[in-house]
This record gives sequence, C-alpha cells and structure tokens, in this order.
Amino acid sequence: MFVCDRCGECCRHLDLSPLYRDLDRGDGTCRYLDGDLCGIYDTRPLICRVDESYEMFFRESMSLEEYYRRNYAACAAMKKHLF
Repeated sequence: MFVCDRCGECCRHLDLSPLYRDLDRGDGTCRYLDGDLCGIYDTRPLICRVDESYEMFFRESMSLEEYYRRNYAACAAMKKHLF
C-alpha cells in the first residue's frame, strides 16, 4: 500500500498534468483541498487513488515497486518545489 504523509502537495500541483484539470480550482490547487487534507477523501476520484490507479491503469506496464518508486519520487520533488 502506498504510504501518504498527507502533506497535500500533490493537491497543490494539479497544473502539472491535464489529467487533473477538472479538479483544479484555477490556480493549480484542488478545489477539494481543505488545509492539507482532501475534503472528499472517501469519494475522491480514481486518479487520486494511488493503489487503485495502479491496478486499473499501470499494472500491465510496470511493476508495483516501480510505480511506487515513481510516485514517491514525484512526491519528494513536489515537496521540494522542483517542478
């Protein structure tokens, strides 16, 4: 299971991918972000669910370990504002 530290950085950089366009409130931040937490966590979209997205979209193209490595690397870069 992907371990999230709930910093909210991924929800503050939606402008990095067109996949999140519908969630962007216009400044790159998710319209459902409340502080550092998701205001609709239990009903958040599939693209916001790391483990479920792997099963649905990436399982055939990479290992779970590689998928997690890429997600953790993106997470670290967002925290350091490297994008």
